[in-house]
Amino acid sequence: MRLLEIRQLRAGFNVYGGTLKVLNGVNLHLNEGEKVGLVGETGCGKTTTAKSTLKILPEPPAEVFGGEILFNGTDVLPLGQKEMRKIHATGISMIFQDPTASLNPVFTIGDQLRDTIRYAGIDGHITKKEIHERAVLSLRDVHLPDPERMLKNYPIQLSGGMRQRICIAMALATQSQLLIADEPTTSLDVTIQAQVLRLLGELVEQKETSTILITHSLGVVREWTQRVYVMYAGSMVETAQTADLFNNPLHPYTEGLMKAVPRLTGEGIAEGISGRIPDYLNPPGGCRFHPRCPHVMKICREEKPPYFTVDADHQVACFLFKG
Repeated sequence: MRLLEIRQLRAGFNVYGGTLKVLNGVNLHLNEGEKVGLVGETGCGKTTTAKSTLKILPEPPAEVFGGEILFNGTDVLPLGQKEMRKIHATGISMIFQDPTASLNPVFTIGDQLRDTIRYAGIDGHITKKEIHERAVLSLRDVHLPDPERMLKNYPIQLSGGMRQRICIAMALATQSQLLIADEPTTSLDVTIQAQVLRLLGELVEQKETSTILITHSLGVVREWTQRVYVMYAGSMVETAQTADLFNNPLHPYTEGLMKAVPRLTGEGIAEGISGRIPDYLNPPGGCRFHPRCPHVMKICREEKPPYFTVDADHQVACFLFKG
């Protein structure tokens, strides 16, 4: 069953110089129980897409210009604060990139975790004792030692890895249907990254939570997800089952990302993609990747490519696959 569907989402930011046209008709869907990866360069609109789904973009300067975000069949864009609070409480939760910025430094871990559980209001009659017990259980779920003592600590007293585990506990404490993990290991060292990702994978499996993982790491996507969206400059340029995407990347941008992965086999250094993400104040017409594309054609400069279906679950937005 379809849990989330984003259709032709367009959004941007009004700044002094004009309007940054960031999201350029984003299309994405997620089924119940599915784990989907979202990859792309820094600045391509991944986090903007996630925050638009939760309606937490600061307005102004942010503005949604059009499209639909259907969660359980309901378009969230027209909803007011009261309806969105219900969705935030038990529908969609999010783990942000920086755990230090996600936790309030002047409140204890216990205060913040208990408030999260109380805010969800699952049954409306939850007692203080039950809230505390759930908070302790949530910390045990993320393998933090001595949860009772941990609840009394402030974020500054914990390491980066511990803070990120706290954020995971807060996101999963309320049995949300959808978890959006926005580069949850960016600020951690490699060994802690592996531990956090393994833990996150175990928890979403146990709780049967649908997940969107936003990351720069193609290795993590390959190991962790069932399906992948590749995003470039505000548009999804390719989507496929994870194995199909890695075995047969079709879009020139996807091929460039694959070639940019460092090699450990002594076969030479990784290649890069020439150029940079376009200026969103004045983005190029047609396909936004055409200034960097080695296969650019006249039509690429004039028209935005639609999705072309190559296989049942493999679609690519590139005129090379037209007809």
